[in-house]
Amino acid sequence: MTMNAPNININQKLAVVDRLRDRYLSTPRDAQFRSYLDRLLQRDEQGEPIPKPRLYNKAGDARGIAVVEPAGGGKTSMVLHGLKTHPALQPRDPSHQPWVGVRVPSPATAKSLGIEILKASGYPSVPRRSETEYDIMRKVRHHFQLRGTAVLWIDEAHDLFGAGSKYKVDVSLKILRNLMQGKGAVSVVLSGIESLWQIASCDAQVTRRYWRLPLADVSPTSDRKALTKVIANFCNAAGMQPPSEEDLVDRLVPPSRNRFGRCIENILAALEAAALDDANELAIRHFAESWGMQEGCGMGQNVFLARHWAKINLVEAQHWGGA
Repeated sequence: MTMNAPNININQKLAVVDRLRDRYLSTPRDAQFRSYLDRLLQRDEQGEPIPKPRLYNKAGDARGIAVVEPAGGGKTSMVLHGLKTHPALQPRDPSHQPWVGVRVPSPATAKSLGIEILKASGYPSVPRRSETEYDIMRKVRHHFQLRGTAVLWIDEAHDLFGAGSKYKVDVSLKILRNLMQGKGAVSVVLSGIESLWQIASCDAQVTRRYWRLPLADVSPTSDRKALTKVIANFCNAAGMQPPSEEDLVDRLVPPSRNRFGRCIENILAALEAAALDDANELAIRHFAESWGMQEGCGMGQNVFLARHWAKINLVEAQHWGGA
């Protein structure tokens, strides 16, 4: 593929790479998440979603989504983009907060999570030490009602359920369940790695209340066209020609652990290496250089250099830089 890339200097190329890191790339899974999110919300007479959780029974119970994907796939960016751009979740004024997003803090306890939610929702004061997690969550519920909050997003949710005793896990599940019930209920979106669902789904209440959204692996076959287009567009923006190697995508996907986010990270890292090289064309050697630095592997274990790269055991990659 040949494109008329602009002629720019090293510093300009590096600046372009930095800008590309901040760009969000839409994929078909954005539409999938949007369809799940739409089903969490009530609709008006015209059938358009509104910033109120949809209640699924007479008791007034809302539903949630568990977005599950291995690390490095880009689920956090996807959920954030989906919430920020959803037409029904845009604030009317500074006092209106249709959705609140937090990352599970450390230590990962129900109480520390509640405090983090209060901070993110603009609560005016810090809870007293003597207050329990249930006291704090009552404040959360009340403040959500004042702010018109319909959706609570908890990122890295596996940390909340994957640490501590069964009692602490049960407390966390109960607290989230309470937020989804009765007057002032909100829909909860959880995002995390596979262990999130493995642990949380042990509770029958969770499997009943949450829709699981597993994000599929990237495939060199089905995603070849999309990844080739991403590489070409990035190269054009940085004033370079795209790579000419026909097997680049085949070599790119496995060391990216078949995750979309890691594919993009590796493309950008290679583009930065090419920019520092003041290259006019992004080549497979730039992928080899940047990936080799990241993994700490030798030339014979570098999937972008080795002739029989498909036989390299990438499971052992984390140990290459050790000893």
